[in-house]
Amino acid sequence: MRRAAERESRKNDPEKTRDDILNVATEEFSAYGLSGGRVDAIAEKTRTSKRMIYYYFGSKEGLYLAVLEKAYRKIRSLEADLELADMPPVEALRTLVASTFDHDENNPDFVRLVSIENIHHANHMKRSSEIGELNLSIVRTIGEILERGRREGVFHRDVDAVDLHMLISAFCFFRVSNRYTFGTIFHRDLSEPALYDRHKRMISDAVIAYVTQPVAKQS
Repeated sequence: MRRAAERESRKNDPEKTRDDILNVATEEFSAYGLSGGRVDAIAEKTRTSKRMIYYYFGSKEGLYLAVLEKAYRKIRSLEADLELADMPPVEALRTLVASTFDHDENNPDFVRLVSIENIHHANHMKRSSEIGELNLSIVRTIGEILERGRREGVFHRDVDAVDLHMLISAFCFFRVSNRYTFGTIFHRDLSEPALYDRHKRMISDAVIAYVTQPVAKQS
């Protein structure tokens, strides 16, 4: 009876079924990668079937790509919710840095998925038109903040928006992707609250100092 009720529930709410599959698949692929992740395991944990999973996503690779797309949608949605256009440029940039820092700390699955996709030279990501479009939004957002800051006279460097995005992402991502090797080598727990807060201030201060510092003229 319980199985029948679950099947009926999925039939009546296909969007929830799809989300449940994506959530479990995120855990599976971030832990074992595309090659090691098992669709059978995902089906079992979601009380669905391989047939249903393939109905929604077409294939194992299609499911993996949908997981990547959802991960990027999440971070870009968080950034959109910050309403950075309503903030002064320095506050907007500091808020964006803090949001990226917190997101990567709270979403280690995202960091692992991106690391795995880099091992595959982004071969699966290249098949997605959505991921490219999604990530243009953060470049536009940073570009608008930089332009406002220069116009108001608080930012003095002509910084490329993609370069600044990389600078922010590099520090925030590294703390999560390398926390175990870094922690083992230097005997530091990067999740320790005092260290977490210090690093969050450090990357925010570094980014703000870089864009606000006047550039020395070449003699």
